Amino acid sequence: MKVVEFIVFGLPVPQAGTKTVPAGKTRDGKQMYRHVTEGGKDLLPWRQAVAEAARTEAATAGVLRGPLMLDVTFRFPMPASRPKALRPWAYKTTKPDTDKLVRAVGDSCKDGGLVADDATFAIVYGTKVEVWDGWTGARVRLTRLDPRAVLDSYE
Repeated sequence: MKVVEFIVFGLPVPQAGTKTVPAGKTRDGKQMYRHVTEGGKDLLPWRQAVAEAARTEAATAGVLRGPLMLDVTFRFPMPASRPKALRPWAYKTTKPDTDKLVRAVGDSCKDGGLVADDATFAIVYGTKVEVWDGWTGARVRLTRLDPRAVLDSYE
């Protein structure tokens, strides 16, 4: 089992989503819609930071293929309004969505050349925490899985 782990510093940003918005009416009065991509100005720098860290790991570990496990812990700054009983850390239960954060990391690992395809993530763990002191960002851990291990347990 091969394990690759790296840290990305910064404020984690979720992957952009799409939404459908009204786009006027046709000549016969029917409503038209268009798809709009949502994403803040901070998404691109975050994705580039993750891709660069993945690229650095790919230089030594090579490209990971086969079934993989992705385990990401996102560290956000804790607001000063949090009770002292929750310090030095607590689970983050507010936005952004964990699945969109994980999607941004998975796509960036592919962009950085660390994984051949982000569709190979068979197991995905995402954890969000708020930290009082220390760094913010993400700890990314990729593990190559034994393809027979899961098959044996389901037989």
